Amino acid sequence: MADDGTLSVRDFGAVGDGAADDTGAIQKAIDAAAERQGTVLVPPGTFCVSALRLRPQTGLVGQPTWSYRDFGGSVLRLADPDAPCLLDLTGAVGATVNGLSLDGGCQRVGQGERAYAGSAHGVMVDKPDFGQQEDDPRIERCRIGGFAGDGIHFGRIWCWSVRHCMVCFNGGNGIHVRGWDGFLLDCWLSGNVGAGYATHDENASTTLTANRIEWNREGGIVLNGSKNYNVTGNYLDRAGACGIRLGPADGRSNENITIVGNVIFRSGRPDWRPLDDHESSQAWLEAASGLVFANNTLRAWRDDGPHGQFSPRYGIVYRALEDSIIKNNVMHQGALKKLLVDLHDHGENVIVADNVGKVFIPPEE
Repeated sequence: MADDGTLSVRDFGAVGDGAADDTGAIQKAIDAAAERQGTVLVPPGTFCVSALRLRPQTGLVGQPTWSYRDFGGSVLRLADPDAPCLLDLTGAVGATVNGLSLDGGCQRVGQGERAYAGSAHGVMVDKPDFGQQEDDPRIERCRIGGFAGDGIHFGRIWCWSVRHCMVCFNGGNGIHVRGWDGFLLDCWLSGNVGAGYATHDENASTTLTANRIEWNREGGIVLNGSKNYNVTGNYLDRAGACGIRLGPADGRSNENITIVGNVIFRSGRPDWRPLDDHESSQAWLEAASGLVFANNTLRAWRDDGPHGQFSPRYGIVYRALEDSIIKNNVMHQGALKKLLVDLHDHGENVIVADNVGKVFIPPEE
């Protein structure tokens, strides 16, 4: 034990050679730290594990020397494809995960293609109900990638924070949330088979700011039946469907959503899967009251290189709005076919005004 009370997993027998099963040793370290509300240090190395369960008010900390393309520093690698997750934070009120590489173990099978086994999430909270106490996990400076499920899967969570992380190349969503009172700040959500950030069940009161959300096949930000969201200053790039999608869920509409000051670039990549007509749009805004969609910049284009097909067909698609504004957005060469598509069914007080731009005409080659 260090002078500051930090416990090293090596002191409990963890090897970290990329071959030995270190599950038992690291779990013993976590359990020992929980007795004093302490922190477990994971030194540099590759530690193969099954599911690990964090405890309340404990920390799991490593050295965050990873890069965009590679794990590095303190790596926890999932060695059990049948595990539900790598880190289980269910019931771990006030836990901190900082500076780790969480490796789901998927295999690259081709250019940009990966093979996933099992259905494990990277980090998981999975509760039967919301309970009486805030969960408030803090996940920071981590690279979470290569899981067959979601990179981060929050089921019935109450208060959370994810900052300065890369959540990438997972078989599900980058981050899936059922719950509220969250902060997603200064993260990369990249190359996930699902959406970058997705909600489908009850969810509310969340801030998404200064994130780069890119190359996610099912869309960038997907909000269904969401309330009280602040989506500000994000960069959304090359989604496989809509850059931003608001839709209903189980009869719930979206309420009090602010989407301001984002860049939405080349959404609706057409060659990943067949798209319904309006899925090929920069933003599809449906079933919302109290929506502000303003001062965003939208631009059509194709893959890097330049390669691939230009997209999307549409700029902003909107339907069934009430007490909402779509205003002061700039769509310079913002879409291939039409900049604004009104699908009607609106309630009172819907203002769509001062959205400027022009349709993009691809160059001849």
